[in-house]
Amino acid sequence: MEFVHLHVHSHYSLLDGLSRIDDLIERAKTLGMKALALTDHGNLYGAYEFYTAARAAGLKPILGLESYISPTTRQDKSMGNQSKAAYHLLLLAANNEGWHNLMKLSSRSFLEGFYYKPRIDRELLAEYNKGLVCTTGCLAGEICSALLAGDTKKARRIGGEYLDIFGRDRFFIELMNQGEPDQDKVNPGLVNLANELGVGLVGTNDVHFLTREDKQAHKVLTCISTNKLLSDEGGLEYSPELYLKDGQEMHATMKEWPEALRNTIKIAEMCDV
Repeated sequence: MEFVHLHVHSHYSLLDGLSRIDDLIERAKTLGMKALALTDHGNLYGAYEFYTAARAAGLKPILGLESYISPTTRQDKSMGNQSKAAYHLLLLAANNEGWHNLMKLSSRSFLEGFYYKPRIDRELLAEYNKGLVCTTGCLAGEICSALLAGDTKKARRIGGEYLDIFGRDRFFIELMNQGEPDQDKVNPGLVNLANELGVGLVGTNDVHFLTREDKQAHKVLTCISTNKLLSDEGGLEYSPELYLKDGQEMHATMKEWPEALRNTIKIAEMCDV
């Protein structure tokens, strides 16, 4: 069953992604996939290594970034804590112009927007959006956060702002289904929003490790990042489902939204750097 992973983290998502790039590529090839994206948190450190290794393996590389976006401006440092200072937004390079714009966004996020994380804002997106495909990201995205807070009006406003920047052909509402209660809460709202805005759905799995068996090793990694012990309570907890699933597994998670699966193929075909 055809499917392309468009939301994937390597070990360059520092202390958050477990998988090495060669392992990701080997796993994708073993699963019979023809393309794969790399979308590390806030940086493009692995892009060259990923691109060259994927091409050498006969796998189409899709270069991306899970960016951090300020809810106001990149210069605003008044939020007081990390969770309010930056939301997640997924960007994929469709062509060489998009790749150059992705590099500019990444550089300026560090040079001009750094506050807890390297951040962009809507002004930069408006300036450097050409050649980029945008999806709304995970539960830490702006739209999901608004829906979780019960503010559908705000979610629609934010979706409209991204739609104005990217247009209907390059903006997608991202769905995930990994057994998280909050996903069950927001997914109906995300589907409704996509229908209201007239944009497509896309299914992803927010890959942080290669296989389900790697979950414990990933937990060790997150303990390091949060300065906790495995025995501590209240640590950062990830779903065991955040691995590089095969097409059949992804079809099972997205069976309610077949369009979201078809659009992974569509986006992969759009992307050619």
